[in-house]
Amino acid sequence: MIIKAVKGKLPEFGRDCFFAENATVVGDVAMGDECSIWFNAVVRGDVHYIRMGNRVNVQDGAVIHCTYQKAPTNIGNNVSIGHNAIVHGCTIEDDVLVGMGSIIMDDCVVGSNSIIAAGAVLTKGTIVPPGSVYAGMPARKIKEVSRELSEGEIRRIASSYVKYAGWFKETE
Repeated sequence: MIIKAVKGKLPEFGRDCFFAENATVVGDVAMGDECSIWFNAVVRGDVHYIRMGNRVNVQDGAVIHCTYQKAPTNIGNNVSIGHNAIVHGCTIEDDVLVGMGSIIMDDCVVGSNSIIAAGAVLTKGTIVPPGSVYAGMPARKIKEVSRELSEGEIRRIASSYVKYAGWFKETE
């Protein structure tokens, strides 16, 4: 894992986190407990801060970044950021699934218990109301998050990644 200080700020990690060998975390980054940063993922707090809650998983190839002096990135608890997603200068509240290959741009706010579909593009300043599913390019609301989606996808995936991280810790 690559961990680097930038302008005197070193990343801070909670307890029981997992970092793949080729994950990169730099600068003003703070994350909670039971987070996981997977293979080839980049969390780059060099131009602004990045704050992550507990049980956040940043899957393979995902990038989390910000905009200099304008847009930090804030991520809540129980958030899954899918493979190759880009999360940039935005706010993601608790219990959110960010689908594979999706892009969330500056000044977006993704409300709690929401799903951003795979490949969706949230353009600058998009506000996703809590409990929404957004899809498309540009992304638009397509439906409400049902109880089945909330429990069967959002919470299941967040819990699964805590379990998967444990498999890797057993071999260390």
